[in-house]
Formats: sequence, structure tokens, C-alpha cells
Amino acid sequence: MSEQTTPSKKISVGLILSWIFGVLFALTGIVSVFSEPIPGLVMLVMAAVLLPPVTKLVDQKWKFHLSKGMKIVVIIIGFIIFGATIDTSNVSTTQQAEPQKEEQQATQNEDVVNETVTTEQVNEEQPQTETNEQVANEEKTETIPTPEKAEIPTEIPEETTTAPVPSVTVSQKNAVAKAKSYLGYSAFSYTGLIEQLEYEQFSHADAVYGADNSGADWNEQAAKKAQAYMEYSAFSRGSLIEQLKYDGFTQAQAEYGADSVGL
Repeated sequence: MSEQTTPSKKISVGLILSWIFGVLFALTGIVSVFSEPIPGLVMLVMAAVLLPPVTKLVDQKWKFHLSKGMKIVVIIIGFIIFGATIDTSNVSTTQQAEPQKEEQQATQNEDVVNETVTTEQVNEEQPQTETNEQVANEEKTETIPTPEKAEIPTEIPEETTTAPVPSVTVSQKNAVAKAKSYLGYSAFSYTGLIEQLEYEQFSHADAVYGADNSGADWNEQAAKKAQAYMEYSAFSRGSLIEQLKYDGFTQAQAEYGADSVGL
């Protein structure tokens, strides 16, 4: 009696496990097929191998019977493909997140630079105000006539004090600081840096001033840009030069960048 019930229990447990894992694989495949198609399709294939209705339909319609060993092989291969493709998806997601981190870091650097410039401006204005007050007090003292010389008033010409015109505006200082901040984490051409500063709402004149005073060596910037391109893709010499020219580098700068990476 016990020998007859043991096979039925094994069959029932096998069916239950097939249903459980088949449904789990199917749900996982349906959820992930839209965001990550290859891993999702792999999970759906694994679900089809396990679900009894699907295997029964294949057996009846195409006369193809999946043995237990074949199912195990398909499941193992499916897990290998799933692991390889899901790792690739994670790598691409990480690469997309890196520019966002760089942009956040650039924004933080910009805030620090703006605070520093504002502090310097306040410190420069305080000594100037004190000097103007001292000059005004000296003028008042000189224009008061003494009793001995009251009969012969002397006119002292008033000295007009004009505030010195700053040679560099605050906006220009900010443009220089912003340009240096960009060059600290990425490579730009001269025109590319000006366009980026204009995108940050600087005027064209301030953007040109920031690029001119950023201290950048545009040949070295072309070399850094070329190296960055070569790190994530393959280029011929001609295509790399065209890409650098598209980024705003001159023909000579683009050729220098291609030479620096050995093309």
C-alpha cells in the first residue's frame, strides 16, 4: 500500500514545484520584458519549459516531449543568459548615472565658487567705503576757516572723488570660475566652452571672457577629449578627427588629439 502512494506524492510535489517556479518565472519575465527585453524573454522561455499546460501543448501539437534532463539543461542555460544580460543592463544604467553625478558635483562646485566671490566682493567694498569717509572728513576740516585768517578767506578747490571703475565685473569673475569648474571634470573646445557658458545664462561677452581666462590649453583639451572617446568606443583616425571637429575643435587641434592617442 505504501509503495503505491509514494510515486503519486513525488509526482504531486514535482507538479507543484513546476507550477510555482513556472509562474514566478512568467511573472518576472512579463515585468522585466519591457525594461530589459532579453532577460525578460529568457525568463518567459524558462517559464514555458516548466508550466505543465505549455509542455503538454508542445507535446500534443508538435510531438516533442521535454524530458526532465532537457528541462534542467534549458533552465541552467537560461540562468546563464539571464545573468549575463542583466549584468550588461546594470553596467549601462551605471554609465547613464555617472553624467548625473558629475553634473551634481559641478553644481556644488559652482555654489562654493559663488560664495567665495561674494565674500571677496564684500571685503573689497569695505576698505573702499572707509577710504571715502576719511577723504570727506579731511575736506570738511580743511574748509573751516581759522579766526586768524578770517579776513582773507581762501577758497580751496573741492576734490571730486570718483569711485574706481572695476576692471573685472562680478559676472566675468563668475564666468571664469564656471569655466574652470567645467574644465576640472571634462574636456571642452574653445567654442564648446563658450556655448556651455551661454547655456548657463552668461552673456556672450562674459562667456568669451570666461573661456579666454580659463587657462586652458586647447590642444591638451583635444587630447583629453580624444582619450575619453577611445575609452568607450573604437574610432578610426578620420572619424575621431571629424568627431573632435564636431565638438568645436579646429582642424589642427583635432589632429593633435588623434596623434596623442596613437592614431
